[in-house]
Amino acid sequence: MSRTRLSFSARVRESLRKTAVSLKRKPHMIPLAVLVVSFLIYSLRLTVISNTTAKLQGAGMGLCGFVTMLFSILGIVSFGNAFPHRKPVNKPMLILMFLLFGAVITADILYMDRVNNALYREVDPIAVTAATQYITDSLSLLKTHIIVIAAGLLLTALLPVYSPMIRRINTSVRVEENTEMGTIDISGEEE
Repeated sequence: MSRTRLSFSARVRESLRKTAVSLKRKPHMIPLAVLVVSFLIYSLRLTVISNTTAKLQGAGMGLCGFVTMLFSILGIVSFGNAFPHRKPVNKPMLILMFLLFGAVITADILYMDRVNNALYREVDPIAVTAATQYITDSLSLLKTHIIVIAAGLLLTALLPVYSPMIRRINTSVRVEENTEMGTIDISGEEE
């Protein structure tokens, strides 16, 4: 059947089947996707972090933001190198990836600590108004970022557990028998 004649539901089923086949071959793409999403969560809202850093000017806040961006990128690159195509897992790169994302989580926690210190200090605390709402937005952004990174690291650590389950998914295509075919002559004699 040609591609244009397939119904919408058949195209969706075929697309899901192809996705399942690719996940069976490369199950490590699941945690990689989660870690990429964590990077996008942080980098697409970087203005909130930058504005908070400029407003509060706490010690090491800029460095924490820099470490988060740099180590997130390096962690994703390390993840890609930890799972080479058709080769066993590169364990040193996997350990490096865990260390880099551990440093990212630490930098996020330090940043949140600096923000909380500025908001709740006894002398001249920073008041959050409608104009400075980005300060509390940065706290919720960092909490979300930490949770998504932790989920990606957990999925990476549990990869040996759920990979065999993914590989058991039946992705074969049923082919209908053609019963109208006549007998095939393979003798090579022409009539």
